[in-house]
Amino acid sequence: LDSLLQETNTMVLTKDVWLPTDAELTVEEVPLGTPSLRAGAMHLGKYCEIKNNEFMLCRSETQDPRKCLSEGKDVTSCSMEFFRKVKAMCATEFMTYATCLERGSPRMDFMHCRNTQAAFDNCMMENYGLERPHYGYHSLPKIHETDRAKPEEKKPEWMNNDKAKKLDSLPENFPRSYKAWGFPGQLNNGSGGDL
Repeated sequence: LDSLLQETNTMVLTKDVWLPTDAELTVEEVPLGTPSLRAGAMHLGKYCEIKNNEFMLCRSETQDPRKCLSEGKDVTSCSMEFFRKVKAMCATEFMTYATCLERGSPRMDFMHCRNTQAAFDNCMMENYGLERPHYGYHSLPKIHETDRAKPEEKKPEWMNNDKAKKLDSLPENFPRSYKAWGFPGQLNNGSGGDL
């Protein structure tokens, strides 16, 4: 909604602007708190990487969150699927790790919970073959392949007008010195320098 408001800051929203209904926006949310999300973040980012990248690409290309609702639902669905798998096979290790993060320090630092982290990482590797990505993995530049068509860039109508075409170069009679421009508050007295 923020990008919508930024886009329309010079005009009002009218009845012609489509806004999604509550039914379109309603989706099952991940019912976990910060410690649990933090404990599963590295594996979740790896598990849902493709769907998350698709969503972020859509948001970046369209600059309109309304056009990426289905991609956003896919990300949430993938997160739910991931945490259901964690609950099925690694619930004890996961909850021990999340509890350690919550109680280990006020900032939920990882350094106090490396033993419980290792137990959770081992469980994920043994049961799902999902290795914890290295520390800088999510910061690496990546190329994301998509089947979604690139959005068509809308150009203002004035750009199609022949009279509004950009000049390739300055006209021959364009002033080439500061002298011809004058100075603020003074008449053109010829005291400027050449360009």
